[in-house]
Amino acid sequence: MIKLRVKKHLIGQQSDFDLDVSTTIETNELVALTGASGAGKTTLLRIIAGLDTPDQGAIVVDGETWFHGGRRVCVSPQKRSVGFVFQNYALFPTMTVRRNLEYAAGRRKDPRIDELLNVVELENLQNRYPETLSGGQQQRVALARALIRHPKILLLDEPLSALDHSMRKRLQDEILRLRLELGLTVLFVSHDQNEICRLASRVICMKHGEIVFQGSAEETVSRQTEALAGCGAGKIKEIRKTPEGLILVVAIGATLVEIPISGEYLEKIQKEISFSN
Repeated sequence: MIKLRVKKHLIGQQSDFDLDVSTTIETNELVALTGASGAGKTTLLRIIAGLDTPDQGAIVVDGETWFHGGRRVCVSPQKRSVGFVFQNYALFPTMTVRRNLEYAAGRRKDPRIDELLNVVELENLQNRYPETLSGGQQQRVALARALIRHPKILLLDEPLSALDHSMRKRLQDEILRLRLELGLTVLFVSHDQNEICRLASRVICMKHGEIVFQGSAEETVSRQTEALAGCGAGKIKEIRKTPEGLILVVAIGATLVEIPISGEYLEKIQKEISFSN
């Protein structure tokens, strides 16, 4: 369990504001952080990882205090059981793909190295250097490196944005599998509604450093869709039955968003929102 109560003054593009977040994240929960750019989502991940320091507050993970402003406790990033995938990947440029993973693992013979290279389909590129890889390939190396030491918490800053659809779906499946297999608690930043609906057990929406809404992916997308539908920007196109359950297909601009929904929610939207042609 992660108990967060942090404040930090941030310098925004248009004006300064305070990151002021108080929430609890349960063990093995998979939480999406969403909201407009500059809302403080990435800073919140960096604070949990120990890469940024709050001005005040506390961070307690499984009963262990990682930060406490009043008691001047601040555990170093190296001592926090966290895996972090950065937007810019942060790979070591002078190390091959394999050496990046070996360095993170702490030993060259770790069997997880070959397993993760296989998962991210980089076995044939393991002796290449980061600068010779595409952005999507570098992103896959960064994800494998973050998982190599079995962290308690996995922090992902738009981790799959540079990948094609099939690789994105495969790594989404892998994140879901590893979360259950390793008991991971996962926080990820994303603006992709399909990704949020597929992965997240809970969504935290942020604006100007504050949490404006917390709820299930279904509830979150419902709010956004209804707001967009009200101004003519979002429309329900289809409700599809699959072996896994019901899928709501919503057009938001030129993008089709697929949302897993319950039967109860289906009754609600059928009464309140009409279909578009």
